[in-house]
Amino acid sequence: MFHKEGYKIILLTLVIVIGSILIIDRFVDLSWLRLLLMLAMLILLVLILQFFRNPKRLTTLENHTAVSPVDGKVVVIEEVFEKEIFNDKRIQVSVFMSPLNVHVTRYPISGNVTYTKYHPGKYLVAWHPKASEENERTTVVVENNNFGKVLYRQIAGALAKRIVNYAKINEEAIQGSDSGFIKFGSRVDLFLPLDADIKVELNQKVRGGETIIAEKL
Repeated sequence: MFHKEGYKIILLTLVIVIGSILIIDRFVDLSWLRLLLMLAMLILLVLILQFFRNPKRLTTLENHTAVSPVDGKVVVIEEVFEKEIFNDKRIQVSVFMSPLNVHVTRYPISGNVTYTKYHPGKYLVAWHPKASEENERTTVVVENNNFGKVLYRQIAGALAKRIVNYAKINEEAIQGSDSGFIKFGSRVDLFLPLDADIKVELNQKVRGGETIIAEKL
């Protein structure tokens, strides 16, 4: 199953790969070189297909939990001052995605979307300390009775040149459902209340829509 954001790229890649293989077969005489070039084209197709895969995730809908918005590795767990929305302290949990991860962004909690904004910016490497404030990014806030307001931020990186955000103000967010897509590697920051009980550790690998990031009873 592939994400809808990849349909055009997958089709274009397929056309390029098939065309290239036909040209290679027609004009490259050396058998070992012909085989090597064909293999390279097939590897390109496989890489594109795996990047845009959209596996089904089994999200247990619970108001007292916040799940990971994306697949990847936890690279930040710290108390920070969040100044775009809250203007006070929050717990920031950041998940870094490599180009090999699934790049679907999912709602961490169910609730009402109260804020969404796109910010143009730079393309610093995603793990750069200033990436959260200076890179191209989108900010979304979802509110429910248990967590209050939870902010998550999609952040572009050195390779990610397009962020897709589906969240719209006053729409209902369903925990674990698709809320966006980041093309070609980046990170997502999650800002939680200070009294949230964090359930992950640094360098832990997480799965979007399934791994519980925090609880708030």
